[in-house]
Amino acid sequence: MSTQAIALLSVVVVVLLLTVVALWGSRVHTLNRRVGSFPCSVGRTPDGPWSSGVAQYGADRLYWWRYRSLAARPHSRWQRDGFVVVERTEHQAGQLVVTCRDGAAAHQVHLLMSADAYAGLTSWIEATPSRVGSVI
Repeated sequence: MSTQAIALLSVVVVVLLLTVVALWGSRVHTLNRRVGSFPCSVGRTPDGPWSSGVAQYGADRLYWWRYRSLAARPHSRWQRDGFVVVERTEHQAGQLVVTCRDGAAAHQVHLLMSADAYAGLTSWIEATPSRVGSVI
């Protein structure tokens, strides 16, 4: 392989890496600026390991995206109806571990978030719109 081919290949690799980094940075910036979004990590157990990301309140679901991903769709979705806080424990540096139960799948979800984000989460859960049947 000639030195010109190696130099061209190096330039292509650098451009591809910069493009991926720019896409990732744009994605993270966009997720953090959405209305109703907050930093939130998800863990397999209440002790972790934690996967960092950002959550966003929807009208009927809580969405969660991983930071270390380029996916356009959220990694996890939890139905608002039946989403219940089971336990809240203090973690380090003012963070809270919030264990929730997803009503649809009936499994536990462990979320690591700030106290302010927890207040928002409980308000969002409590503000579930009432189900009104057809009224004529």
